[in-house]
Amino acid sequence: MTRRIRTLLSVTMLVCGAAPAAGQTWAVDDPVLKQIWKLGMEESQAERIAQPLLDSIGPRLTGSPAMKAANDWAVKLLQSWGIEAYNEQYGTWRGWRRGITHIDLIAPRVRTLEGTMLAWSPGTNGRKVQAPVVVPPVGGDSAALEAWLKTVRGKFVAISFPQPTCRPDAHYEEYGTPGALERLRQARREAEEAFRRSVPQGRDFHLRLEEAGVAGILTSNWSRDLGVNKVFFTETKRTPVLDLSCEDYGLVYRLAQYGQGPVLRLEADAEFLGEVPVYNTIGVIRGTELPDEYVLLSAHFDSWDSASGATDNGTGVTTMLEAMRILKQAYPRPKRTIMVALWGGEEQGLNGSRRFAEMHPEVVEGLQALFNQDNGTGRVVNISMQGLVDAGAHFGRWLARIPVEITRHIELQIPGAPGGGGSDYASFICAGAPAFNLSSLSWGYGTVTWHTNRDTYDKIVFEEIRNNATLTAMLAYLASEDPERVSRARRVLPPAQVASQRGGQRGPGVPSEWPTCRPGAQRYGS
Repeated sequence: MTRRIRTLLSVTMLVCGAAPAAGQTWAVDDPVLKQIWKLGMEESQAERIAQPLLDSIGPRLTGSPAMKAANDWAVKLLQSWGIEAYNEQYGTWRGWRRGITHIDLIAPRVRTLEGTMLAWSPGTNGRKVQAPVVVPPVGGDSAALEAWLKTVRGKFVAISFPQPTCRPDAHYEEYGTPGALERLRQARREAEEAFRRSVPQGRDFHLRLEEAGVAGILTSNWSRDLGVNKVFFTETKRTPVLDLSCEDYGLVYRLAQYGQGPVLRLEADAEFLGEVPVYNTIGVIRGTELPDEYVLLSAHFDSWDSASGATDNGTGVTTMLEAMRILKQAYPRPKRTIMVALWGGEEQGLNGSRRFAEMHPEVVEGLQALFNQDNGTGRVVNISMQGLVDAGAHFGRWLARIPVEITRHIELQIPGAPGGGGSDYASFICAGAPAFNLSSLSWGYGTVTWHTNRDTYDKIVFEEIRNNATLTAMLAYLASEDPERVSRARRVLPPAQVASQRGGQRGPGVPSEWPTCRPGAQRYGS
């Protein structure tokens, strides 16, 4: 049975905020820990790291020029701190460059619409495409859909379910009459089920529409919690696929539904670049006593590109880069080698980290601990031991030395169970190595920022990032100095728990009773 252990602190510390550095709750008189606190909490550079990455370089879609620009930027930044750094190619991916997207309603009235191309969408080849909008038949059978498909050539088609309201559900709960929210949900559910019975969704339908010669495909993937759009990708080759805001999609859909003649004008600039090399960015502070043993700081560098990729995963990148800056100053001659790896291709199936584990068995073999961060801007509140039965003792010793102003939030799961593929730590757990995810408080990650068009710099809570970078630097220092290796002994799971894990492939060194680990896309190319 999993035991949950929460770090303890006095009642005084529970009701008081963090004290100044001179008054921190130090369990040991360790000058390195104190210097890490000073650099991380009082002299933080987190904002200076995040701002150019997210505002100037922006989103980092795998295979895009912006992703390569981010790789090069990170190398130069690490080198400016005196840290050895380089980009290492792990394969190739489908290259694509995003340009402008202008979508205007020009009839029956004029309005500039809020929308963007999906990732890897074709553009309009320098043209302004003007065409009417049509909607598919709802309530008909497959014959009705086939007949409709013969009429759509040269038109924009709106194929997402039109939301009855773009207000967040919370408004109905707060302001509506008794039962208003339940009635809304029931009506919406019935309408959406009827729509989806008539109108296919996904890749295959997009390709059928492309074959039918449509001018463009209009979608809207609205998150009803807080009114943001989840924005995904497409695999069409000639037909632009666009995501419109909930409000503007509803406007266009209703105009078409009621025969009021909506006409759109689209100018979309995009370019397919063929297969392009893709990279992990690596930084290294060489160990002085045990250089062939490693502490690895981990975060994925790539993002979706409808916003800036701020909390997925610019915050994890900022945390790990800031931790390396701190360590270079406070602990420049580590006992074990300390590395940072900013992975490519996480969104395509953990490709960068999986390939690194394959390319560098010496790092996997020598890994003392990997610390990964990938779920938003919140402070770290949970660390699972990933089923490693002896890892809890190490974390107990490490956290006992870190000020309670940081550790009071953290819950350990001992021994925990392996996360079968949620982020890049899984590439190493599935290879039999000790890897841990620093799971953070939500701050609306799943509803507001994750893969949405609102994942921007302003959503970062830098007080939390300073906490996380300082914690990560302290953990890296303590793991490096630990006189003992973190054991790879694993719990044996009951068959029912093994069967409940999603399928895939086991990594080397993972016993047969261990839950399987999902493979990535594994399209590494050259």
